Amino acid sequence: MTIPPSGPGAAPPPGCPAHRPPGASAAGLPRLYGPAFAADPDTTYAELRAQGPASWVELAPGVPAIVVTDYGAALEVLRSSRFSKDARRWTALNQGLIPMDNQVVPMMGFRPSLLFVDGDRHLRLRRTVDDALARVDSYRVRAFVRRSATALIGEFGPVGSADLISQYAERLPALVFTQLFGCDDALAGRMSRACARMIDAEPATAQQGSEDLARCLGELVAAKRRSPGADVTSWLLHHPLGLSDEEMIHQLVVLIGAGTVPQSAWISSSVMLLLTDDRFAGDLSGGSLTVSDALNEVLWEQSPMANFCFHYATNEYDLRDDSGAGLLIPPGVPVLVSHAAANTQQPRDGGGRRPANHAHLAFGAGPHVCPAQGISQIITDVAIETLLDVLPDVALAVPASELTWRPGPFHRSLSALPVAFPALPAPDSVPEAVSVSGPVPGSGYESVPARTSAPSDTTSGGQPWNPPTSPSSTPQAETSTARRPGSAPGGRRRRWSFPVGWSRGR
Repeated sequence: MTIPPSGPGAAPPPGCPAHRPPGASAAGLPRLYGPAFAADPDTTYAELRAQGPASWVELAPGVPAIVVTDYGAALEVLRSSRFSKDARRWTALNQGLIPMDNQVVPMMGFRPSLLFVDGDRHLRLRRTVDDALARVDSYRVRAFVRRSATALIGEFGPVGSADLISQYAERLPALVFTQLFGCDDALAGRMSRACARMIDAEPATAQQGSEDLARCLGELVAAKRRSPGADVTSWLLHHPLGLSDEEMIHQLVVLIGAGTVPQSAWISSSVMLLLTDDRFAGDLSGGSLTVSDALNEVLWEQSPMANFCFHYATNEYDLRDDSGAGLLIPPGVPVLVSHAAANTQQPRDGGGRRPANHAHLAFGAGPHVCPAQGISQIITDVAIETLLDVLPDVALAVPASELTWRPGPFHRSLSALPVAFPALPAPDSVPEAVSVSGPVPGSGYESVPARTSAPSDTTSGGQPWNPPTSPSSTPQAETSTARRPGSAPGGRRRRWSFPVGWSRGR
């Protein structure tokens, strides 16, 4: 479902010379896209930071915008009520200066979701999501991730090689979210394929994936109205604030969109760091950094959402940094926050940035901060834990210098991550879809009851909330305990360092 941006403009088009950097033409703006930017974005960020806290850039051919690269200025934009998230304020799009089929419009165009609204409407939509996610059992999420990860590894394990992007990191988050949404196996498969198409670099394929996902979500909402269960979709549908079907679809689009592509990038970039940086090899007694440290370092150094969090100044706004340098931001122009540039503003060892420091902007800040940070952390933790448990001898299949990054302004994500490892014994059978409950046949893992925590039946506002459930649609709270495969003798030293209790109930 694509809802075109609409609404009156509030400012002259961003091409107005008075609001451009001196001497810059449309073709002369720094580009946040293309192979050169993808290969070395830090050079571009350094050049932009030298100009001040914010700069004019080109997001795609013919699409000018302002990007904020200073950490303090980024927080100011994210937290200020003088900036709006409503994309209907985008003057150039309203005036037809940017075609609707431009590749960045699907990410930036208005949708009636919590991502694009302000004030009371945002508070209403945000509360429904917060309340629904608060009911999610973290132990059940771990079971979903472990089960899905095991099934995916079972597909490529006997081969002895894989692309961990297309065969693992891109597929796993979608599988987990379809289970959290309460999809049956057939619909889960369709949604996973739609999500995979959405992130394709070819615009027509990506658009088809977006339309397929909207259809799947429409079917899901209709099914859950008929037969609700203990899942995020049903909890949203039966929230006291009463979402419409259109609002439901767009809320779910935000959740699955924010939980798949960035999640995939976080998983794959973390695996790459573990395979290429000797600081993360060895055991705890050797003093190496842990896998948890690697995950946090990726959020600092390779923020999965590199440039996002679109805002629009409601009036002309003078944005300045601590040195006094600044940029006068006109209304009607997209203002992006560069999580990547702001996070890497100081050298790695400067500014108190240590492994335990979680003050990065990878999840945003302010009223629109990501509502699913806890779930995202669990998915990444368990995805990597499972991979390294089952394939402890995994290694890059190509030199690290040959790895490439996807082009585009928004995500920092590898194009591929080819690896090799000792082949696993072929399972008796590999499931075509991952069920929301039960062990994976032939996976080499046994299912045991999970320790569960009862979700609260009280909303954040303190009012009782008891949506109806259907026993037949309530997934069983199960998890799996890993047994090291025959190719990995249990008596040898762990190559990877996990803090004590790292994987338990996070």
